[in-house]
Amino acid sequence: MPWREVSVMEERREFVRLARMEVANVRELCRRFGISPDVGYKWLKRWEEGDCALQDRSRRPHESPLRCSAEVEARVLEVRSAHPAWGARKIRRRLEDLGLEAPAVSTVHAILCRHGQIDHDASSMSRTYCRFEKEAANLLWQMDFKGYVTLGNGVRCHPLTILDDHSRYSPCLKACADQQTETVQGHLETTFRHYGLPDAMYVDNGSPWGVSGSSGNWTRLGVWLVKLGIFLMHSKPYHPQGRGKNERFHRTLKAEVFTFDTFKDLRQVQRAFDRWLEVYNFQRPHEAIGQNVPASRYRPSTRPMPKRIPEVEYDEKEIVRTVPSTKDYISFKGRFWKMPQAFRGERVAIRPSDRDGSYGVFFASYQIASIDLRQPAKLYNA
Repeated sequence: MPWREVSVMEERREFVRLARMEVANVRELCRRFGISPDVGYKWLKRWEEGDCALQDRSRRPHESPLRCSAEVEARVLEVRSAHPAWGARKIRRRLEDLGLEAPAVSTVHAILCRHGQIDHDASSMSRTYCRFEKEAANLLWQMDFKGYVTLGNGVRCHPLTILDDHSRYSPCLKACADQQTETVQGHLETTFRHYGLPDAMYVDNGSPWGVSGSSGNWTRLGVWLVKLGIFLMHSKPYHPQGRGKNERFHRTLKAEVFTFDTFKDLRQVQRAFDRWLEVYNFQRPHEAIGQNVPASRYRPSTRPMPKRIPEVEYDEKEIVRTVPSTKDYISFKGRFWKMPQAFRGERVAIRPSDRDGSYGVFFASYQIASIDLRQPAKLYNA
């Protein structure tokens, strides 16, 4: 299978980056990217030989360390010019990663101040927060839409963002024309094929992964994720601090992409996203992980994306009903009970509870509704 027509160079680069990670399974990655092992190893070999066709960033010298303060100052300003939103700590760490002489953070800060590169008001407002994270990659991904941006052609761009909770690595950043289920699911399928499946996904209560009302916050996208074995977690309403890492990612995206440029269409935005994501994942030091880059803490998931979406299985002795594909009801004990619309066409299990005449309706391990034979037939949120 050939490389995709869209962003061919970005896909080759993404493959090589993942294949070079510690304990990477190159043949499994080749399968996920739809290429033969021969092709995969060919690009790995070219990358290791310094083939410039696989990257578009400038090549910086890694030898002959700087010896005079004028050259050091020039390097500091060069990094700042390339990344105007970076502060002294990130610039110093980037110089170290490039194998260059790195002055103290205070010296870098003084250089920036001398050249008018520091906003003292903004700098004084910065605060350090205590953050919590999962102990390993792929245990939890955070997914969200950043607020839309109106482009030069009048179209709204809805940036779809996914962030690994442990490493802060972003496996997906897409410029979307809408927030529809089909759009999100298509990007997730590609991401899952390349990176594997996370154990859990953390989302808010908005569309397309959350709804309000009697549906119990279930959508078709949420059902699809559960069938893939991904535990779905919704944040508490009106508690954005629960999505702090993703919110911080959005602020960084705005500061480093949208603040310094304008875009005429979605294609132009996606090209900018692809360039910036490589910087964010592989070059940009991240303060919350000790000024390391996210790629240093990320590894692809060992759970591959299945070729076919598995169906939920139940024990033989369980009471199982199939929700009709055109109706939102199941029949039980001679009565009809309303189900969330997202489960049309799906099989659910009815399990007795501790109270007489009371049952829970389950999809896999999730209780999606309750049945109380002593009450009128209706949906009760679990």
